Amino acid sequence: ALKTVSEKISLVPEGFQINPKMVGQLAKRAKMGTGEVPMDWGFAEAIAFGSLVLDGTPVRLSGQDSGRGTFSHRHASMYDTLTGERWLPLGELRNESNPAARFYVFDSSLSEQGVLGFEYGYSVLAQNNLVMWEAQFGDFANGAQVIIDQYISSSEDKWKQKCRLVLLLPHGFEGQGPEHSSARLERFLQLCAENNMQVCYPTTPAQYFHLLRRQVKQDMVRPLVVMTPKSLLRLPEASSTIDELTNGGFQPVIDDATADKSKVQRIVLCSGKVYYDLDKARNENVAIVRLEQFYPFPKAKLEEVFASYPNAESIVWCQEEPRNMGGWVFVRSRFEEIKGKMSFQYVGRTASASPATGSYAVHGLEQAKFVEEAVTV
Repeated sequence: ALKTVSEKISLVPEGFQINPKMVGQLAKRAKMGTGEVPMDWGFAEAIAFGSLVLDGTPVRLSGQDSGRGTFSHRHASMYDTLTGERWLPLGELRNESNPAARFYVFDSSLSEQGVLGFEYGYSVLAQNNLVMWEAQFGDFANGAQVIIDQYISSSEDKWKQKCRLVLLLPHGFEGQGPEHSSARLERFLQLCAENNMQVCYPTTPAQYFHLLRRQVKQDMVRPLVVMTPKSLLRLPEASSTIDELTNGGFQPVIDDATADKSKVQRIVLCSGKVYYDLDKARNENVAIVRLEQFYPFPKAKLEEVFASYPNAESIVWCQEEPRNMGGWVFVRSRFEEIKGKMSFQYVGRTASASPATGSYAVHGLEQAKFVEEAVTV
């Protein structure tokens, strides 16, 4: 499947004229498929989509800029620069036993409530398909909040109506300002109860690949909310190998593979993009553990990880969102139950009425301050 999808992505139809920059992008992705260069987020996503189609699973994605990807990472649809003809590389994939298994991507209107409502209804009827809606920025899910509250989070409890709908919500604090930083993770976590949905914040392309495939391969039928990246789409450290895709699966918790557990005095727990900032500032007394799935909460795995650090004295939850947002309110009581004798504290931005500051300079100062505080024992 990896070889087949890689070839389709890199094979431009004869006579099809595309931007010269895209030719380089396609050539780079071909090298990702052979393992010559590390795999980025967009390529892992394409392999997830393509491999599911080859397995016989229809894949459907809609959103305001889903064909290209808001941050130009996907390139699922391309256009002939002379004729305007559209080409979907993944649209050429076929499954012989299930001709209906195709890849579809739609650039929808700026009507989040209407589009998400339609995709919800579609996913209820097509429960064995991978049906996804992507917000242009995670903040734009605000415009569809009534669909999320009334249907996605509660329809099974109210009407026994299930679906596998996936929400892809770009999230991350890079100094872009209050309207383009937060997908409001805290709102989704507040809606979590009775195993009604899954909320995840993956940090590597391989994790995202396995998460998408798990969504349709698992027996459990539940909506999935994914905090997807912006800057991590091209961060060299946020890459994966072919082996990480072909082996293993999604990990709700990622332990620190580089720490000497006997020397660790503090366990820093985090989720998402901030991990890479913490990793650069780390020292031998600190272990950095990633919570990749908030809900269902992986209590047993976290207890196992905590027990593997015999000399740890404290646990820190570090997040880049303000204190009254993000995951803090959700994880606080849950960590208190499993922390044992270790102390537990919050490190991050102070509470705020706005998701982010409007000043890039202030953003940078805030980020540097709490990262240093988190890794200083």
